[in-house]
Amino acid sequence: MEPIIEASEMPLNPDGSIYHLHLQPEQLAENIILVGDPGRVPTVSKFFDSIEHKVQNRELVTHTGKKNGKSVTALSTGMGTDNIDIVINELDALVNVNLKDRTRKTKHKSLNLIRLGTSGSFQPEYGVNSFCASEYGLGLDGLLNYYKVPDSIFEKEMMQAFEAHMQMPASFARPYIVKCAQELLDKVAFDMQKGITATAPGFFAPQGRVVRVPLTFPNQNDLLTSFRFQNHKISNMEMETSALYGLGRSLGHRCLTVCVLIANRCDKSFSKDYKPYVENLIETVLNRLTA
Repeated sequence: MEPIIEASEMPLNPDGSIYHLHLQPEQLAENIILVGDPGRVPTVSKFFDSIEHKVQNRELVTHTGKKNGKSVTALSTGMGTDNIDIVINELDALVNVNLKDRTRKTKHKSLNLIRLGTSGSFQPEYGVNSFCASEYGLGLDGLLNYYKVPDSIFEKEMMQAFEAHMQMPASFARPYIVKCAQELLDKVAFDMQKGITATAPGFFAPQGRVVRVPLTFPNQNDLLTSFRFQNHKISNMEMETSALYGLGRSLGHRCLTVCVLIANRCDKSFSKDYKPYVENLIETVLNRLTA
């Protein structure tokens, strides 16, 4: 008999919805657009043909509806891999756990999880306001170190080359690298520039920014920019992709991140108005995903 998942391990609300997302299984589509900013969810759902469900709890906002006859969910995660940890586990539970009797389903369901965000470029040729798809997620955050995940999800040779190149302080979390879902990359980002997306556990020092407290690893960004493995290089840095790829792939879901590059860390430029480019990216990905 399948063991019961105890209430302390998978909390539910009094109405039976999953604890943080406040969603019921029927309120979730197989195609899910993830955004960090809760204010960006209406920007996504305005491109839907219809909206069937609207749910909000804290910064977690969900709109589910139809686009080109297919069900789509737009969901905000908030910022950081800690939020991704909550969101991906609860999304998986909604489709692969029977919430009524708290047992795992025998038939697995896979979701399409596409993060649409903003990010900073780490290469001079990746210009401000351009689109970049994350072929690989590079985790500097340490989240996946807490999970016993299959070794097969990792790009081991690339990880070894990265560790040898960076020589990171021993006190830092061990980095990990996971590939995106190739089928999603081919479907929605076939004509976009691609690269390795580094995921940091914060916005300031973890991304090499100094305001008042100095850095423990001041040459980090220079080393990230100069890293090469075969024909791959680090294109950009943000705060969610590695956890999405690592957890999502471990749970059997298809994952992809596509970002508008709103800053270039090489020439120190920043977009004067990136919102029209974000809307263009949203519309493009939605149309390709639901075609």
